Amino acid sequence: MDANELRNRFESLGIRRVKVGGFDVDGVLRGKYLALDKFWSVLADGFGFCDVVFGWDIADACYDNTLLTGPTSGYPDIRAKIDTASFRVLPYEPETAGFLLDFYGPDGKAHPACPRGLLKRIVARAESQGYLPFVGAEFEFWVFKETPDSLRQKDYRQLTPISQDMFGYSWLRTAQHQDFVRGLLDACERFDIPVEAFHTETGPGVYEAALKYGPALVMADRAALFKTLAKEVAFKHGLCVTFMAKWNASLPGSSGHLHQSLWDSTRQKNLFADPKNKQGLSPLGRHYLGGMLLGMAELTALYAPTINSYKRYVPGVWAPLTASWGLENRTTAIRLIRGDSPESTRFEYRQTAADMNPYIAIAASLGAGLYGVERCIEPLAESTGDASETSGSARLPLSLEHATALLKQSELARTILGEPFVDHYVRTREWEVRQYAKAVSDWELRRYFESV
Repeated sequence: MDANELRNRFESLGIRRVKVGGFDVDGVLRGKYLALDKFWSVLADGFGFCDVVFGWDIADACYDNTLLTGPTSGYPDIRAKIDTASFRVLPYEPETAGFLLDFYGPDGKAHPACPRGLLKRIVARAESQGYLPFVGAEFEFWVFKETPDSLRQKDYRQLTPISQDMFGYSWLRTAQHQDFVRGLLDACERFDIPVEAFHTETGPGVYEAALKYGPALVMADRAALFKTLAKEVAFKHGLCVTFMAKWNASLPGSSGHLHQSLWDSTRQKNLFADPKNKQGLSPLGRHYLGGMLLGMAELTALYAPTINSYKRYVPGVWAPLTASWGLENRTTAIRLIRGDSPESTRFEYRQTAADMNPYIAIAASLGAGLYGVERCIEPLAESTGDASETSGSARLPLSLEHATALLKQSELARTILGEPFVDHYVRTREWEVRQYAKAVSDWELRRYFESV
């Protein structure tokens, strides 16, 4: 929309203020309010935004090892530009318009650390080859009868879930907690985040939301905003949610799967589908699959970005341990889904969890898939049983430290994502590993306090 169209929309909706924000490397939405006159004055050319948003970690501690920003450069402003296509009205602030930001460096190009800019570049590469990437996202998340204050008072221990038992696909539980469920679904509808399906998962207070598929960038925006919106809605109901990959060692982890397909430039044909093939998969689809599998181990730190991500990778819980694939096989890292028609043929990328940064995870998997298409890479043999026991498939790293080391050495990552982004991201994960190395856990206290 141009400025005139926006002015008309603002007037018809009674918009009085604007909230703008952009996502950092950890997927945290960083933003601010703008007065209307300020908004109109910066709409065309953007405005200055402190580059510390790419210079600190998820807890606002400044990195000591980054090159793109830091104390030596003095944390200068970078250029933030408003994406008018991202316009929404905030569900709980009906007089406030919301927009997403893209960040740019002094050279006028997308800032190397900006996750949204990274994905836009990969999508543009796909489109230049005649492909339109479509993605759908699923999130599992846990709901608690807690508030930000009670979480801290309890030191994140002995938390009370919204329900107490294991009850997957429960009609009853969604009805019993309909105020929260309806509140979240209504807010998603008003915030342009279409939810295709919603249900309880197996565990006390765990839900899964399947977001309706769409173009890759649109889906990444919706997925990233969904996580923030779910927290806002929960707070309104005296609750809180977590998207941690594994919040309790005794309970299942939280997946965050990505469904992917490539379509032709007319959006009429799914290029992964071949009804004549036994598996329903075209040669282009096989090569896309080959690229994703080839890069899976090296790119794991991009898919599993936290220390906690790797607590989910244990046998027997459908979290992949090998770079594997299979037709309708949920023990594999990539599940091929044929669906009811050629239009529904797609890959479900299952290595990712709910703690992923959607922009980075989609960019990495799409970039790897395109790499496979460009080089006609054939995938390894299909896994037909328990893929965690599949021989010949690469084992996936089981710690952030190992995954970051693989990413640091990866020429593939630099080829598809660019040297500046990979170098910055590696440094942020090395920082994260160092912070964890200094921590003393409850497990260590219980195990060693009296005995050593």
